[in-house]
Amino acid sequence: MLHIPQGATGEALPFQEALEAALRPSPDYDVERWLYVPNTYGEYRYILGTRGKKPLICVGINPSTAAPDALDPTLQSAQRVALSNGYDSFLMFNVYAQRATRPDDMEPFCNGELHRENRAAFRYLLSLSGQPAVWAAWGNIIEKRDYLMDCMRDFAADGQDAGACWFTAGPLLKSGHPHHPLYLRRDTKLLEFDIAAYLRR
Repeated sequence: MLHIPQGATGEALPFQEALEAALRPSPDYDVERWLYVPNTYGEYRYILGTRGKKPLICVGINPSTAAPDALDPTLQSAQRVALSNGYDSFLMFNVYAQRATRPDDMEPFCNGELHRENRAAFRYLLSLSGQPAVWAAWGNIIEKRDYLMDCMRDFAADGQDAGACWFTAGPLLKSGHPHHPLYLRRDTKLLEFDIAAYLRR
């Protein structure tokens, strides 16, 4: 199934409001196992992942069609890599929250309100661990829109404030970007990633 955006994202649901709804019991999935914010399918998604005591925050570019109990191949790979590296759960986050199966379909300009609420979502994920582990997993797709790197700088600043440790799965691509999860082996090892040096390059 493809997800093609129906236009500009418009007004964004406040993350805190979406989170409160996602923490309440749902007839559609087990909220004790899944964190899904917002908890209904829409034009954007802040968070999708599993709950645990030692989560790995995986940062991609933008969400597609995945939902609880219906992970797409990218999220299936992300979960496998997280578990093989000693984490008990994974939390998928994205540099930009707009759903688009094809990154070329992302809106051409950043929705500042959506980015602000997405940033609140990232800060929430960082708060779940004493020393958050963040996996940079966006591949070359970060070059699709000029605003994506600007968004990433904000998340890097939030990670620094939270004392986050950044990782990449395997060595960097020739382009200097970290690998996208889709075609990684399940036993790919996480390596330390200097996010500050990456953003300065």
